[in-house]
Amino acid sequence: MLKRARQQQYNESLSDTLHRYRGVILIISVPLLIICLVLFLMPSARSSSNDVFLANRKYLPNYGSPVPSLKSYAVVFDAGSSGSRVHVFCFDQNLDLMHIDHELEVFSELKPGLSANAKHPTVAADTLLPLLEKAEKVVPRSMRKTTPVKVGATAGLRQLGTDASERILQAVKDFLKVKSSLMFDDNSVTVLDGTQEGAYQWVAINYLLKRLGKKYNETVGVVDLGGGSVQMAYAISETEAATAPRMSNGEDTYVKEMSLMGTKYYLYVHSYLNYGLLAARAKILGTLKNSDNPCVLSGYNGVYSYGGIDYKVSSPPSGSSMNKCRQEALNALNVNETSCSHGKCTFGGISNGGSGGGQLKNLFVASFFYDRAAQAGLFDASKSVAKVHPIDFKEAAERVCATKLDDAKSRYPRADASNLPYLCMDLVYEFTLLVNGFGLDLWQEITLVKKIKYQDSLVEAAWPLGSAIELVSATS
Repeated sequence: MLKRARQQQYNESLSDTLHRYRGVILIISVPLLIICLVLFLMPSARSSSNDVFLANRKYLPNYGSPVPSLKSYAVVFDAGSSGSRVHVFCFDQNLDLMHIDHELEVFSELKPGLSANAKHPTVAADTLLPLLEKAEKVVPRSMRKTTPVKVGATAGLRQLGTDASERILQAVKDFLKVKSSLMFDDNSVTVLDGTQEGAYQWVAINYLLKRLGKKYNETVGVVDLGGGSVQMAYAISETEAATAPRMSNGEDTYVKEMSLMGTKYYLYVHSYLNYGLLAARAKILGTLKNSDNPCVLSGYNGVYSYGGIDYKVSSPPSGSSMNKCRQEALNALNVNETSCSHGKCTFGGISNGGSGGGQLKNLFVASFFYDRAAQAGLFDASKSVAKVHPIDFKEAAERVCATKLDDAKSRYPRADASNLPYLCMDLVYEFTLLVNGFGLDLWQEITLVKKIKYQDSLVEAAWPLGSAIELVSATS
């Protein structure tokens, strides 16, 4: 009884106490409940926020940061006039390149190009098989059906004409349908127009230099010398873009609008078809049919084949001559072909875009410019980037043109046997193109580029990277 009485007294005392301090308890308990509720909901809120953040990472101009996000692969075939090449890239959600094994790019090539088998389209398409097999080994099996593949044919097929190029393109489409496990449709196999090729090259080089996302006048200009065509591209101001002249056929302008890394660019770009290095050889050789050519190294007699036409080639008894070859290069370039009706032009009456706010003073030149300069010893060929001047091409040409073919074999070992007889011609044409074609000063510094260091690796500075960035952006 005593115990029960004490318990009742305790309960009454506790009740009185709670009643007395009910205001204080209410003040304390409400915030505690709110805190508990917030802690309970925080994990899902954080997860939701991260999902939105990661979904938009690819739009951030943040180069090289380690982001634990999904991979995206892209496979691009460069079907050029001198050979076929395959490039495989892997990107994270930032559009930063990721390593494939120990490299940031898988690259392989073979010769000749698709156009070499113009009369046998199926044979042409089948030449891509070794490149396709190498590319598919790189892409994880589980990702192949979602990995886009693109075959971009360039000047070699453009020069064949519509019928011949269409037959080869259809053969390549049929080949991929049977042999490939990658994602593609008929639009994945195309002949790139020169504007696309030049724009992709500009994107690739500025991407690797980490210039995309910056102001237009902080980007660099690009000249890409291929086998069949040469492209020039650089960013210009919106004002310059608005006043850009139309092409002579009235179908297009010189300016391509692009949105990259959150920045809108107005890109002056033009492709000069039939002015690539291999096409220029045909022009120079074709003007002196069945006669000795002053651009060919002394001691050589043979045949040069381009675009389905064979050209008889022989050197004069006195050997090649830099000065005489230069006149042939000027004729091939048609520097005075058409007067310029809209400000400053390059050659053939083509607008130069107004010089792009100075980007032509920060010019990167690629492809055959790099190759021939390396073969002629203008710089240490182990370097993938080199600073030179247009006059260096002239001085190198003078040395090469004064050399007999037999001596050139030991003096210029980096030039393969098929190109060595034309090394004088190629250097003279490149010098003429830079100075008389694009109007560069003899002593202007230009950057020869083969590969550019990105993160801790060297990446090929070629248009397929620009195409891959577009592919991944479209499928992400």
